[in-house]
Amino acid sequence: MELTLTAALGALWIALDVALRLLALVVVPHNRRPSTAIAWLLVIMVQPVVGWIVFLLLGNNRVSRGRHAKMSAIQELIGESTIDIEDAEPPRDRPDWLPGVLALNRTLSSMPHVGPAEGIVWGEFDAQLEAMARRIDEAEHWVHVEFYLIVASPRTEPFFAALERAAERGVVVRVLVDHLTSVRYPRRRQTLARLREMGAEVRDMLPLRPWAGQWQRPDLRNHRKLVVVDGRVGFTGSLNLVDPSYLLRSNLRRGLQWRDTWLELVGPPVRALDVLFWSDWWAETNELVEIATTVSETDGDLLVSAVPSGPGFEGEINLRVFVELVHAAEERITIVSPYFVPDDAMRYAITSAAMRGVEVELFASEVGDQFWTYHAQRSYYEELLRAGVRISLFAKPTVLHSKFMTFDDRVSVIGSSNIDLRSFGLNFEVSMLVEGTSMVAQLHGISEAYRRQSIELTLDDWMARPRVAQLFDSVARLTSALQ
Repeated sequence: MELTLTAALGALWIALDVALRLLALVVVPHNRRPSTAIAWLLVIMVQPVVGWIVFLLLGNNRVSRGRHAKMSAIQELIGESTIDIEDAEPPRDRPDWLPGVLALNRTLSSMPHVGPAEGIVWGEFDAQLEAMARRIDEAEHWVHVEFYLIVASPRTEPFFAALERAAERGVVVRVLVDHLTSVRYPRRRQTLARLREMGAEVRDMLPLRPWAGQWQRPDLRNHRKLVVVDGRVGFTGSLNLVDPSYLLRSNLRRGLQWRDTWLELVGPPVRALDVLFWSDWWAETNELVEIATTVSETDGDLLVSAVPSGPGFEGEINLRVFVELVHAAEERITIVSPYFVPDDAMRYAITSAAMRGVEVELFASEVGDQFWTYHAQRSYYEELLRAGVRISLFAKPTVLHSKFMTFDDRVSVIGSSNIDLRSFGLNFEVSMLVEGTSMVAQLHGISEAYRRQSIELTLDDWMARPRVAQLFDSVARLTSALQ
């Protein structure tokens, strides 16, 4: 009898194993990139039960039905509110290839290309906080704050103090912060207490509280970073509102310090940042308000389009726009990205640009803070170097967290988006596509400073790296496709 039961359980296990493998062949490839589907199938075929559990937790990048309905509604609202906003008059020296890129972004996002605007790029942490504090001290009506991570500490005190002064004047302060990211870092309770004591309205984005019915894929995050003051002035870029060490013991032990770029904008493009804030605020609070139509007038030389992206937007807007820009550039491309794990389209665009004679340079970090992402990124270096891409690695212990690109001498992109599959398909992101030589000049000045603090990677040196490192790079490249 015992033998019969054992045999029956064994047969049942074999049948389940086969069924799970066959089911994976039907379910996993549906509406996924072939590389992503193959990676997931590999995980499931190695261990079907465990593989399916991981796939069910992490294999779906769709938001909940309720949130998707809200995102669809806000997309319609954005479209309705911008349909009558004409793109700004093009400058005489606009590149011939840019109108098509702008048309693509407007088709996908409904965001117009507007101006004139003024823009300043801040490259040092204390200067970034001082710039925001100065503008918040000018606030008369409201301040909107949205960050992937917000942590109150001595280094971020100038920002919190400015918010507190604004609240004391009767200015409405609204704050959004990504929930799961926030709970993973120190001082969350102190940070929330500080904000609430000053009277700020604080909400978590994409809260993960299964016991309260709040559930989505755990690594589906809102990665946007922006501040808007009275609809007049806006900030966005790569900055998280946290001490440059992120206050983690491992970072402090290694001496890691993050370096970011932070864009201050004045003029019509600020309205787009506020629209994105309100869309995220509505998603978390059900509070829908009329979007302000007034904008600050400037005599700046910039024209700007917002490039929003995320699971709520169809078509991977940032990826499509970035690929078009890379294909279009004729002379020079500069890419600064801390997490460079491109999909095939982006990889081919970059290497093709270098092969056709465009000067292409990638800035990344010599040191990594995320083990598997760091090694996945390194797996692309050989191909890039052989294609003629110049790679500059910012010297450790600094983590170069800036995220921007320049194309020839007139067009740039700066925002929260990395060049990786997570930013293209999982995270809610915002980037600003900026037309104007003054912005490119500022970013080129920053990249020149980065180059002086970087080590240029050569193909010979790269091929001589330890075999163990090569092994980790290859394995990490496989895992990068698991979406």
